[in-house]
Amino acid sequence: MPTAFGLSHIWLNGDWITRSIMVMLLTMSLASWIVIVLKALDVWRYKQQAHQSEAFWHSHSLAEGLAVLGQGSGNLFHTLATTGQEATDHHQAAQAQLHDRLDISDWVTRSLRNAIDDSTGKLQNGLAILASIGSTAPFVGLFGTVWGIYHALISIGSTGNAGIDAVAGPIGETLIMTALGLAVAIPAVLGYNALVRGNKFIIARMNRFAHDLHAYFVTGARITPSAQASSLPASTAR
Repeated sequence: MPTAFGLSHIWLNGDWITRSIMVMLLTMSLASWIVIVLKALDVWRYKQQAHQSEAFWHSHSLAEGLAVLGQGSGNLFHTLATTGQEATDHHQAAQAQLHDRLDISDWVTRSLRNAIDDSTGKLQNGLAILASIGSTAPFVGLFGTVWGIYHALISIGSTGNAGIDAVAGPIGETLIMTALGLAVAIPAVLGYNALVRGNKFIIARMNRFAHDLHAYFVTGARITPSAQASSLPASTAR
């Protein structure tokens, strides 16, 4: 009579270490997919904001441009524009403070850079989880395989049956743990790489937008490839 093999057989006949490894792999898989889905939605939303940022420069006033970007702390580009405006107003209004030693260009640059760093940290939240899962899951599965082979050989040695049918089944079953480790690691690695590429696009657009904001708040006009000035007047920045 053939013996049943599979995940259910491993769970029912395995010891607490084998079951702990299976629970760990399941937990790692759920965590990686949750991070992938949530971060993918964030990347999609931030990309939409990046595409809408160009409309900011076609507004007739700074207030209108901020409204075009959209309200809320979740809009990275709205945060950049607000930070630039607040930095400009603060530099003009504050007196006898340490930052007065900086000219307005350096002050706005530092403020925008701090805002970009904060947004970059927000974009990278959760990526460490995917990197850790992608690098450790194969070894966790491999440990489960080694542990299963060890117990299979002990069982075969105690029964004295070294036939191919008695050896191939239990040892082949333990290789499922390695497959489970790879099944957990591969999506985590692919998701990590995809999210990193998406974040690079968003950060590049943020740097470009911040560069234009710096020029606008310091000189009163956005830097454009052509000689035509931006339609957003400098008088509304105050």
